[in-house]
Amino acid sequence: MYGGLFDILAVVFQRLLPFVDPYSIRHILRASIGIAGIGATGATARLVAGPRARAIAAFALAVCGPWYGSMFNHTKDIPFAAAMMGATYFLLRASRNLPYLLRRHVVPFGILLGCALGMRVLGLLLVGYAALIMLMYMQRLQLEPIRGRFGFFSQSVIALAPAFLIGYLIMIAVWPWSALAPFNALRGLVGFREFQEQIGTLLNGHVYGMNDVPRWYVPIYLLIKLSLLILAGAGAAFLFVLWPGRAASPGDNRRLETALLAFIAVFPVICEVIDRGPAYTGLRHFLFVVLPFAALAGLGFDWLLTRIEAHGRALAKAALATIGAVLLWNAALMIALHPYQYLYFNQLVGGPEGASGRYDTDYWVNIMPEAVDALQDYVAKLDRDGDHTRRYTVGVCGERLPFEKQAGARLQWTADWKTAYFFMAPTHMNCDHVVDGTAIATITRLGARIGVVEDRSELAQAEIARRR
Repeated sequence: MYGGLFDILAVVFQRLLPFVDPYSIRHILRASIGIAGIGATGATARLVAGPRARAIAAFALAVCGPWYGSMFNHTKDIPFAAAMMGATYFLLRASRNLPYLLRRHVVPFGILLGCALGMRVLGLLLVGYAALIMLMYMQRLQLEPIRGRFGFFSQSVIALAPAFLIGYLIMIAVWPWSALAPFNALRGLVGFREFQEQIGTLLNGHVYGMNDVPRWYVPIYLLIKLSLLILAGAGAAFLFVLWPGRAASPGDNRRLETALLAFIAVFPVICEVIDRGPAYTGLRHFLFVVLPFAALAGLGFDWLLTRIEAHGRALAKAALATIGAVLLWNAALMIALHPYQYLYFNQLVGGPEGASGRYDTDYWVNIMPEAVDALQDYVAKLDRDGDHTRRYTVGVCGERLPFEKQAGARLQWTADWKTAYFFMAPTHMNCDHVVDGTAIATITRLGARIGVVEDRSELAQAEIARRR
């Protein structure tokens, strides 16, 4: 159901750089693509409204916890989101010359369309967006006869056809299953709706299965995970689209393009609400809408600042300074959360502290390095008067491989948590309460308890004796 583009690129780099750890290569590759996504978001905002909108959009996304924090984790969703935003940028640039398009716009759009499809079949949304923007421009030809309007649409489709071909070829190159039958890509799109796994997720303190989440699961996570700055700026952009004003001239694309970006941001979410599809781990599968929301924030604040400037430059400078101060505040929060930026929640739920235990938090178990370091420091203290060669079993609420990459040889992973001398776990889904123990290290950020390391040696010895 997924294409393998990211994995193919990662393996290529691993073979080109055999002396670099594969984990590091993948993290750096993801982060680089995430930075490209920030660039694409800023470029899109600048295309529509100018450099001020670009600066606000790019900085707002760079200090957005769900984006910055996820840049180091998600091998599908971050590259997919960046490709979608890049393709949107070139689609907007190309659309300004409809029905005659420039190759320098069509080819990059096709490549990025193929990259998006090569990771998630939801890249098909771009085909729909292309059709929508053609129809939106066609509406400007109201004085033309129907034949002329249909001619405009058909010429536009023909002009974009090379991009669709490029995208299709890239898709089948990195996702061969999609070409084994004519409608396999659509089967992949529908197939996700029937995706069944035993995955639990939290929403306001209630545990739901991924297929039983409320319709408002994704909108709620958008409201509490995006920064208030992005929400306010995007709200201003929606207001701009609806604000009564003069009719757009042929060369004035701002309102139309802002409306298109608003549609791109909300349409997938509306579909999720209507269809009530599977969802889990917060915004994980909807990170691709975070970028258009950030672009909208830049457009919305730029529009507000322009209106404020009409009442005085000093007032506009004060408003811009306020936006800058909020961006710096968000950056300070990211630093305070490091390296757990993806655990950011806004003040609508009281920040990370208010969200702890009520919403999905460290589902990637990113506490692993810090927890292992804390345990190794504790073991070193035990060994001052003891056996320096003794090995300890450790129960881990998380994957085995990352634990063993971080831990020394004296810490041995075990699946039998009740006989483990030590136990480490994130607080996500109450995994820290699965077994008893005495806390020897607690991992916290901004008042939120993220993870714990426990000494349960006495309990483990009692359990081992009982089993004998």
